[in-house]
Amino acid sequence: MEKKFFSLETRENNKITRIFQIILGIACICIAVFWIIYNYRSVKADRTLWITVAFLLGFGAFQIFSGLGFISRYIEFDTNIIKLRNNSFLSPVDLSVANIEKFEIFPLKVHIFLKSAKKILIRFGVTDIEKVELIKDELIVFASVNNISMEIKNEEIL
Repeated sequence: MEKKFFSLETRENNKITRIFQIILGIACICIAVFWIIYNYRSVKADRTLWITVAFLLGFGAFQIFSGLGFISRYIEFDTNIIKLRNNSFLSPVDLSVANIEKFEIFPLKVHIFLKSAKKILIRFGVTDIEKVELIKDELIVFASVNNISMEIKNEEIL
């Protein structure tokens, strides 16, 4: 089984969008640094103004990392490992076959039950149903190749 990579993002950013994200991030950080230098004496008197600086620095760093592609969500299938980055702020998780107990596949989400009694939830959006079907098909193939139990369930709205 070869490596297969699927993005979990609801939309793909093109090169122009990424460039603008990087420019916006640099601008936010520059404004925060300028504000610290220019208003240093008044900031000492009123400590609550540091929240603005922290927000601008954090938002700027987030935009730069997003523009460089470091915080994208994805799922990657290898022979006996699933590499999952379900949250943009956390590092990716390697799920080996030995740790996976079973999959529950729903129309717009997947539950991965681990042998440590932990459950991982992957939520899909409704914007790209074809990509969701490809990911679910790959999960089914992964489960059948590695002898992992799997249930396909339908959610009904009452």
